[in-house]
Amino acid sequence: MKNFLISRLKVNYKLILVYVVVYLVAGIAMNEFGKWAEIARFESSWQIFTTYVLYMIPISLLLRGFSWHTQYAYGLIAMGILEFLGYALESSYAYPGNILDQWFGIRNFSLAMTLFFAVYFPAGNALVAAITKGVFGEKAASGELDSRKQF
Repeated sequence: MKNFLISRLKVNYKLILVYVVVYLVAGIAMNEFGKWAEIARFESSWQIFTTYVLYMIPISLLLRGFSWHTQYAYGLIAMGILEFLGYALESSYAYPGNILDQWFGIRNFSLAMTLFFAVYFPAGNALVAAITKGVFGEKAASGELDSRKQF
């Protein structure tokens, strides 16, 4: 199991670079949209980095290569834990009476957020693969390590 996990996380620096850029931009955009639409926001801006880069990228790497529905299913677990802890620890703030509360009810807010953000894993992996392939080529997109330059 340990070797499996390490092998999934050990990828080339080009792929990591694309993941960081894509997920950081997505995190900033979603946090700003959440504030603008008064749905939800992080209490501190550094949480964008810890959530999208330090939490979501390793999970994306572990799920990379699995089918869309498998990535989404595991993403539900990962995002469910994240959403639960974010609101339980009050490091995330849900605006009272936000649109999700109005549509689905206050008790379903975290569930709606989990269902939405779990899509980030299959969609993020597909987008990162396409960008990496387009910019750096097929080998970089596969995650294969360059024997001369290991990350």
